[in-house]
Amino acid sequence: MPAIENLGAASRTSPIFSPEEVTVIFVLGGPGAGKGTQCSNLVTDYGFEHLSAGDLLREEQNRPGSEFGEMIKTYIKEGTIVPMEVTIQLLENAMKAAMEKDGRKMFLIDGFPRKLDQAHAFERSVVPSKFTLFFDCPEDIMEKRLLNRGKTSGRADDNIESIKKRFRTFVETSMPVVKEFESQGRVVKVDATRSPEEVYQDVKEKIKAWGVEPINLKFVPA
Repeated sequence: MPAIENLGAASRTSPIFSPEEVTVIFVLGGPGAGKGTQCSNLVTDYGFEHLSAGDLLREEQNRPGSEFGEMIKTYIKEGTIVPMEVTIQLLENAMKAAMEKDGRKMFLIDGFPRKLDQAHAFERSVVPSKFTLFFDCPEDIMEKRLLNRGKTSGRADDNIESIKKRFRTFVETSMPVVKEFESQGRVVKVDATRSPEEVYQDVKEKIKAWGVEPINLKFVPA
């Protein structure tokens, strides 16, 4: 098992990628804000690679020969948070794999960073993000959506007790990330109370101001 301090994400003092060459957009929003749906739309129309920190951790703990698998299993079993250096290293590895496979250099990182120290560490060692796409939605609406989803999702955390706890965690740990990036002028805030189609229309209009265009437009002859 590798020592945490020896990971590139932990030991580097400058980013491995340039923001001029690699575009990272953090996607944040409370549970039930509709991040997954909107990320799927952006992948289809804009050619982003969609990375979820949670999915990467789950995949890694079950991957044969994983150097982090046992470590991740231990932390999850004990109910403690996996060290951010491991999560950031997995994100970096996934970005490199996507670049090598099909040359993708635009990434949506979903549900990350969950805390300010994660945001600082990622930007210091991997690449500064372009902006954070924040889906703003009041808790009463998110609660209704999650309880409705829970009827068919089979997810153990789609119950009222877990939902309330997830809301508290988001407000206490993730909102400071949004507020800091907002103070730097690096947040695109979208009202997520509307229908998915209306929300996506707003997303497209707002990210266009940042120079993010659908992929089909890149191939229109001048």
